Amino acid sequence: MIKIENISKRFGEKVACNIPEFTINKGEILGLVGNNGAGKTTLFRMILDLLQPDQGTITAKYSTEEGDLTIEHAQSEEWKKYTGAHIDDGFLIDFLTPEEYFAFLGKISNIPQEEIDERLKKFEQFANNEIFGQNKLIRNLSAGNRQKVGIIAAFINNPQLIILDEPFNFLDPTSQNVLKRLITEYNQATNATIIISSHNLTHTTEISTRIVLLENGLIIRDITNNDNNAANELESYFDAL
Repeated sequence: MIKIENISKRFGEKVACNIPEFTINKGEILGLVGNNGAGKTTLFRMILDLLQPDQGTITAKYSTEEGDLTIEHAQSEEWKKYTGAHIDDGFLIDFLTPEEYFAFLGKISNIPQEEIDERLKKFEQFANNEIFGQNKLIRNLSAGNRQKVGIIAAFINNPQLIILDEPFNFLDPTSQNVLKRLITEYNQATNATIIISSHNLTHTTEISTRIVLLENGLIIRDITNNDNNAANELESYFDAL
């Protein structure tokens, strides 16, 4: 569970994010939608403590062997072991090959290489013989394959919270469909909380259990997505703009 309280962020005169109170429940697949500049990436960066809000707090509850652990993200690094994210290429170490990068992530998470290799097997269809065994640095991969490396990395430590910003960008239709299946299957198997943003309303509504619409940093719609009912409401909103 993630609890956002009185979060606000301005860039000059522009209000990038202003959320008085918002809770993301454990096990939800939350889709964030909105036009460019709506505040989606700003919110992600504040959740990940990459950007400091002007005011407010973001806390999350994680499950541990000792019981539930509640952490304010800005006050502790402990949440990082329970979280996976991919926002953009800046999250990658692009002078490594994908195999070296995943091995590095395993080392910092104390995951044996044999376990990393086993976890990567579930992503073979997604990788489509274009990432593993290519002897290429990440920087020399196509935009779509760099995107795949970042997404796989977000899953590699079996996190309880996953944040993906525009994950369908640069992917071909087959890879987009495989990704939707990976997200839903992981959510069903682990009850992880998964937050995605996307301009693709079809993909977002197909997999999200809840949709939040942002406009000028404000949450203006919060839709429980039963039987894909959010699609019509969102289409009506964007058609009216």
